[in-house]
Formats: sequence, structure tokens, C-alpha cells
Amino acid sequence: MAQKDVPPRWDRKMQQRLARGEAAALGELYDRFASLVHSLAHRVLGDEGAADGVTREVFAHVWEHPDSYDPKEGPLRSWVAAVTHRLAVQRLRATETAALTGGESGSAEELEGLESKVHRASVAARADYIVHSMPAPLRAALELAYFQRRDYRQTATDLGVTEDEARRRLRLGLQLLSTAHDVGTPPGYGGAV
Repeated sequence: MAQKDVPPRWDRKMQQRLARGEAAALGELYDRFASLVHSLAHRVLGDEGAADGVTREVFAHVWEHPDSYDPKEGPLRSWVAAVTHRLAVQRLRATETAALTGGESGSAEELEGLESKVHRASVAARADYIVHSMPAPLRAALELAYFQRRDYRQTATDLGVTEDEARRRLRLGLQLLSTAHDVGTPPGYGGAV
């Protein structure tokens, strides 16, 4: 049980290497998390160029502030996702606010629409993160049920598990996804960014 309180060794070592200024560590981190960062940023912003910019910002932030990650607070992956989410939402707000004020028609309704858009983008990015970070057995069950329209019996047969196990995996996967509306930091990371 005490093992759950110990941060993964790779996360601790990577944080230490980044704090020492090892450029190779940043390269390894980029190789491991660039696709996650880019996909989360793209999900929030809906723009390839803006997602590229946020990806650069995230890794620059990680390089410049490696001590802002605390391995005791959660996995490095969750921290990087939280930084990505924060920076992407900031960029979305800035872009949309500039568009509203550029037309000098920034009414209360338009500002509410902006916040609604930011919230929807945040929920979508969080759901994407949850799906990509959930355990493979849960993800496989959900993919069969959603994309191939399998019921729990067919899912059990396809996965080679009992029907009870298939129902359990589907239930747990759906419970994880239901937390996507709890916008904030990604699951598993309770610390500030």
C-alpha cells in the first residue's frame, strides 16, 4: 500500500535531470509526451498552428520551471497535461477575447458564449486525456462498446473475459469518463500548475 505513495522512479529521475539542465532529458520528455501535448492543445484550440505553438510553450515551461513539478503530487504525465490544458485555455481565451474586442461588440452574451466555448473545449480535452491515460483493458472494452457497437456479452467474448468482468470494465471506464465534466486539473494530479 505504501508503494502508491511513492512517485514513479522515471518521473523523479526526469524531474531531477531537468532541474540540472540536461538537454537530453528534455528530448526524452518531448519524445514521450509531445503527441499527448499536441492532441490536448488541438482539442482545446481546434487549430493545428495554435496547437503547435502551445506545444512549444509547454516544453519551454517545463524546461524553464522543472521545479514546479512535484513528483509527490502525481505523475509527470498528469502535470504536463495540466500545464498544456492551462496554456491552451489561456490562448483560447486571449484569441477569442481579442476577436470580440476587435469588433468592439463584446456584449455579455458574447462573453458568456466565449466561456461556454472554453468550458466545452476543456471538457473535450479532459475526456481525451482520460481515454488515453486509462488502463488498456478499460479502454479496449469502451472502444468495442462505442466504436463497434458491442454489448457486454460480445465485449466479453471479444476480450476473452467473463461477462461480469466485461461489465466491470465498461462500468469503470464510463465512470472515469463521467468525470470529464469536472473541469480543472486532469485526473491524478491535484497540485497547482
